[in-house]
Amino acid sequence: MSRYGKFELTRRHFLAASAAATGLGLTGVRPAWADVAWRKFAGTTLEVNLITSPRGETLQRHQKEFEELTGIKVNSEMMPEQQQRQKAVIELTSGKPSFDVVHISYHVQKRQFEKGGWLADLRPYMKDAALTEPSFVTSDFAKAGISFATDPQGAIGALPFSVDYWIVYWNQELFAKKNLSYPKTFEEMIAAAVALTDPKTQTYGFVGRGMKNANVPVWTSMMLGFGSDTVDDKGKLLTDTQAAIDAAKMYQTLMTKAAPPGIAGFNWAESQSAFLQGKIGMWLDGVGFAPPLENPEKSRVVGHVGYGVMPAGPKAHAAATTGDGIGVCAASAKKEAAYLYCQWAISKKVAADMLQTGSGVPFRDSVVDDADVRKGVKMPAGWLDAITQSAKISKLAFPVIIPVTEFRDAMGVALTNLISGSDPATEMKRATEEFRPILERSERG
Repeated sequence: MSRYGKFELTRRHFLAASAAATGLGLTGVRPAWADVAWRKFAGTTLEVNLITSPRGETLQRHQKEFEELTGIKVNSEMMPEQQQRQKAVIELTSGKPSFDVVHISYHVQKRQFEKGGWLADLRPYMKDAALTEPSFVTSDFAKAGISFATDPQGAIGALPFSVDYWIVYWNQELFAKKNLSYPKTFEEMIAAAVALTDPKTQTYGFVGRGMKNANVPVWTSMMLGFGSDTVDDKGKLLTDTQAAIDAAKMYQTLMTKAAPPGIAGFNWAESQSAFLQGKIGMWLDGVGFAPPLENPEKSRVVGHVGYGVMPAGPKAHAAATTGDGIGVCAASAKKEAAYLYCQWAISKKVAADMLQTGSGVPFRDSVVDDADVRKGVKMPAGWLDAITQSAKISKLAFPVIIPVTEFRDAMGVALTNLISGSDPATEMKRATEEFRPILERSERG
């Protein structure tokens, strides 16, 4: 038995799921809708709180299908991310939230929601054959998804909804001109970035986020390759260790020897814009930023973009990962009906539509790996391959703590200072000392 209970993937589950074909209209997706008592809570009304995003839009676009399937009325509200987070915290803290289902950003809110006890433990519902279709199993989710969803006591809160793996976008044409291959290691990545850089032609080997706060996942992506998280399992900061310093040195090298002028002011949008112009060799960022690169109206690199898994570091091979979840409020009086909505929200049918339309990447391997689903994806096969390979080596990009924003602020200033020539060891130690009391207060409070 696993730590998640008797919720393992078996041949019987797959056979049951495959046999339960329905007319839901998506090739390759056959969820066993008939095995679930979907109409048990017909007449119920659910309030759903969503983040404004392509993922939220996908749920609203399919909402009528859920209502027809279950007889449950859904009132869903989408709000911009920062406003939605504030509203959720205020209402959940009050103990009387106005919503039954909540969309959360795992990489920012996981620890806060766990400490507040704001989400219902979904394990009892997941084990209930009357509420859960057979192919809905924890082993179908990328490791990072289960890590996000599970608290230290093994309870499963918000179900894994949408994942963003950090990959390397690379310009195959520029690489070919220099007779270079895609780098397999950090050392090769640095060498390629420097070799591709030619300020005379305004060509640069690397671009990434240099703006404080936004730049932190670039550094943590590298730190994972040096074999370290930012905080250990006992809550101790590791941001001033040798691994953290080595990652900071790599960040500094790429940003000072291979990046375009003004990189300290770059967020993801500026990085993407630069890559679109065809003068950048590599861009490290989330896989969800890919669609514009293949749009001939916006991109000069259509047909020349490679989608690479993060190269291996000297100690580990890891793809930094962020993601969203969708869960049931512990204070809801309609938990079972709300669970049906959450299960439907990450069902194979809805998840496949999200992937095919470029609205997001589901955590479910059975969707990402499905040949028929992949045929409907507009992005190149290399993009899907990068997703599949990254899922196998996914690790969380941020520490599971409450003050994630403050963490990004403190470390982000240090990283930006490196671009100006500051010493990596000095900056990482200073930032760590600045952030340590903030973390300690959050754990006591």
